[in-house]
Amino acid sequence: MNRREATLPSTMEGELKRIRSEFAERVSNPVIKRLLDDLYERKVFSTEEKDTVMENHKTRADQARCLIDMVIQKGERASKIMIDRMKKRDKHLSSTLGLISSPAGVGHGENKTVVKPIKRTRG
Repeated sequence: MNRREATLPSTMEGELKRIRSEFAERVSNPVIKRLLDDLYERKVFSTEEKDTVMENHKTRADQARCLIDMVIQKGERASKIMIDRMKKRDKHLSSTLGLISSPAGVGHGENKTVVKPIKRTRG
């Protein structure tokens, strides 16, 4: 087994550990709140746990770290639910984090091609 294979996550918990830092940097506050609601609705989090993430952590990045750490502690089922909900809630972030692939690299990096419609003038 080469070094790269040894570092590839083989579980949903491993995926969350892999993306933790970048998730904390990039996730928006509205997405954090929606994920908390999703996890509460699926009985992964209690009301108290949901409130802990938002009330005990002042910055968005700290809330994101707390959220991902609590989900990892709850195991594989919770981790899978969070990843599935992230894919639905923020496709761009999920693609950036490598949770979903984007065709031909669309949405990655700064090499985006923007096509603007041509404005025609009458005359």
